[in-house]
Formats: sequence, structure tokens, C-alpha cells
Amino acid sequence: MKKLFIALLFLGALASCTKNFETTNQNPYQISDELLKQDFNLVGSPFSGLLFNLNGHQVEEDLAQDSWMGYLNTPTPFVSNVNNTTYYITWNAYWGRVYGSVMSPAKQVIQLAKDNNLPLFATWAKLIKILSMSKLTAIHGPVIYSNYGSTANTILYDKESDLYPLFFKQLDSIQTDFAANKTYKGFVKFDPSYKGDINAWIKVVNSLRLRLAMRLVKINPTLAKTESEKAMADAGGLISTNADNFNIALLGNKMYMAVICFEWDDTRMGAVMESFLLGLKDGRVAKYFQGPNLTQDPTLSVYAYKGIRNGAYINAKIDRVPYSRVSDDFQTVQTRRSITAAEVAFLKAEAALRGWNTGTGGGDAKTNYENGIRLSFADWGAAGVDAYLADATSKPIDYVDPKDTRNNFTASSTITVAWNAGDSNELKLEKIMTQKWINNFTNTLESWVDFRRTGYPKIPHVAKNDSNDKWGVIAADQWIKRMPFVDGERTGAAAAVADATTKLGGPDLISTRLWWDTTGPNF
Repeated sequence: MKKLFIALLFLGALASCTKNFETTNQNPYQISDELLKQDFNLVGSPFSGLLFNLNGHQVEEDLAQDSWMGYLNTPTPFVSNVNNTTYYITWNAYWGRVYGSVMSPAKQVIQLAKDNNLPLFATWAKLIKILSMSKLTAIHGPVIYSNYGSTANTILYDKESDLYPLFFKQLDSIQTDFAANKTYKGFVKFDPSYKGDINAWIKVVNSLRLRLAMRLVKINPTLAKTESEKAMADAGGLISTNADNFNIALLGNKMYMAVICFEWDDTRMGAVMESFLLGLKDGRVAKYFQGPNLTQDPTLSVYAYKGIRNGAYINAKIDRVPYSRVSDDFQTVQTRRSITAAEVAFLKAEAALRGWNTGTGGGDAKTNYENGIRLSFADWGAAGVDAYLADATSKPIDYVDPKDTRNNFTASSTITVAWNAGDSNELKLEKIMTQKWINNFTNTLESWVDFRRTGYPKIPHVAKNDSNDKWGVIAADQWIKRMPFVDGERTGAAAAVADATTKLGGPDLISTRLWWDTTGPNF
């Protein structure tokens, strides 16, 4: 608790806007910098908070990509049922979290590390910056990164085609620093994920490189292949076992999803999850969700689970509050998955499918696909993986909303789980991406990235489409492409946003594709 208290004090002192950093006078009742310097506390105490704020909350995730990708949906008709979930942008908050709670304190940490001759703490902070900004750019496109902290009147955004090579170059430097200091113990007190194990952080670097490289497979296949193969060949290895998983400590807080679900009754199982998990007879369903509340609505007794469609027509909250909640287990978990061995295995499966070198012992597409499923079942504590892998008949099911037939849909996908060597590469990719999507529950941004770049898994369109000229019109046969730049930047940094829009390659609308989201074929 003392370390958390110190971290909260420190982060509070660092709060600032994305342009200028304010200084505050030393409070005589706070712990002095001289005391904090002992045992690296001054530099190390913010790291648990930096990691924690890689996560979003209700408006950043649950009412955005959680809903768009069909994992979870709200029973609540927020703003008369016209909001993010139906493609009318009402909340747009992750930008503020990234700059206020990650980039700002990370910049301060890097300077403190320099001043106190603790360079590895600066290296660690730089890695967390990439982890955070690689999420933000996947939401908006161009972002403020290389120019962050500038005092210029207009702070220019980085275009995506510059940003990813910069990420890779910085990951090179981070990897070099970590590889040269594998026995360093300075992080131990401040690292809730790996207890200061530099070798574990090397695996995070490689796995992050592989994740980011795969995003570029259609826009820059040469760079994607080069960086992917570099990650898979590195002697430091990838996250390959569940013991290696990069999990983020919740620091005593309840997981956001549990708060929204159990305390506010504002999120429930997604209908797309119902379609795939029940149709494929997936044992993970009981680890993610629970059955409907029959005390509240006995008519739901005919359903083992019941979800809410993405962008659903909703009249009254009470209609769907009895639908399936998330598992009670989420009320007590104290970590959240960020990069898992299963995700990495699916990345390797895709790499192998594309004919890339997966490294010594890296395995072919089938091996990595099946390994990813096994790792996922084990990580979530689900049973029955052998029968699941052999199932060549079960398919996603159609969805019925007993409250409003306008939300019904026919399953778009007809895939099964079992790997078939005779399938086309396109069908094999669909299987890989569908299993990756199922595994990524609670880590939904990566699935939204995968969906935009590959078109998989095959999910229904929103039932209720409220997109319009203000935020961008999403055609009936399309899905949301990005989030617009935030209003604070639009009004407070209009020149910078205008420049960023030219780098985006289209208007600042939800219908404009990001740089790597091309319309070309997957192969």
C-alpha cells in the first residue's frame, strides 16, 4: 500500500496537458525527493500507474470496441439509444488517458532517470510509451508522439507511415539495452507484472514487435515480414507460455468490466459471442459469461446464455438487464491480460500461413493455430480442448433477441474449429483470426485492429446505424473504421488537427480508413 500511495502522489503531481508541463511547489508534508531517491523510489514508483493506465474503462472500451466487435453490449439506451454503439460518437476519451496518465508521467520519469543516472528506467518508460501509443494510433491514426512535449504553438502529429518505423527503431534500442542488462534487479520493487525480470520484458518487446508488424501486412508487406521475422528469430524469445503472459496489475481496483456489469448493470454478453461460443461448443463460454437471470426474467429459461447485439435497438434498460452477465470470477481478478502466449501463437500461425520464417522450432500454421487454442483454453481454465480441436461440424449459430426481432441476425460465418489442410488460405486465415478474437476477450482493441485489416471474424453489422454527416456515414454494408480526433484538439489545436487530417488521407470521420486498413485482398 505504501508503494501505491507514493505512486498516486507522484502521478498526481505530474498531471498536465499534452502541450505544457506545470511545476508545483514542494508540499512540506509530502515525502521529499531526497527520501524518494532511496532504492530508486523517485524514478520507480510511477511504473505501476503507468502500466495500469494502458487499460481503458467504460467510454474508452466498453462503449466502443467491446461493442463494435460483439464481445459485450449495453442494455442501457444511453442518450436515447443514439451513441457510440450505434455509430454516433458521444464519448471519445482514451486520448486523455494516454497523454495525461502515461505520456506525461513517462516523460517526467525519463528526465528523472537521466538526472539520476538510471538509464534502464528510461528504457522501461520508453517501452510503456510505445505500448500505449500503439493503442492510441490504432484508434485515431495520426497522433502526437515524436513531437510530444514541444512548446511550439502548433504541435504536429506523426503520420502512421512514419510512426511504425519509429516504433520499430525504438524497440531495437530498447531491446539492445535490455539484452545487455539481463541480470539487472533495479525494477524488482516497481514491477507488478514480472517482478523486475528483464528477460520477461525482452519477450514483451519481441511480442509487441510481432503484433505491430502484422498490422502492416497489407500496406507494407516487406516491412511487416522483416520485423515479424526479426521478432520470431530473436534469442530473447517471445511470450510462448502462459507463465510468460504480460498481465497488468489492477492495483487493488476491480476490473472495469465487473464494475460496469455488476455495479451499474450497463454491460452484458455480446450476441456475437453467443453465436460463436455456443455454435462452436466452446468451453470458454462459462469462463467468460454466466446464464441469464431467471429470477428477473423466467422466460429466458430456454437460453443457456443470452447476449445483446452490437448496435442494438434498445427501448428500456430493464428489458435486457436479465441477459447474461460476465462470469463472477471477474469480480475478484487482480490482473488483466495485455499480451498472451495464445495471441502470439495466433500471430505465428498467420506468419506461417504467409510463408514467413517463424524461427527455429517455430512451427507451421496448423501447429501454431492449435497451440494457440490450447494455450487459450489453459489460460482461461476451460476444459475439453481436445474434442474442440477435432470438431469439424459445429458452426456459429443464428441469433434471436426475444425482446426485439430487429436485432436478430443470421450467422455470417460457417467455419468449424478443426484444421483442414485442404482449405484455402483465406479460410485458414478466418479460422486463425476467429480463434484469436475469442481468446482476446478483455483485450478487444487488438481484435478491432485485426477485423479492420482482415475482415475476420465475420460479424454482423450494427442493427441500428445512427452514423451521419457530423461524424461520418458508415454504409449499411460496412463497419466503423476509426475514432475522430478529440474535440479538445479540434478546438484548441485546430491547425495541428488540420495538418493531421492531411496525414490521415481522408476527412476526420469514422468512415475514413487508417493507413494500414486497405481494401486489398489478404493474400
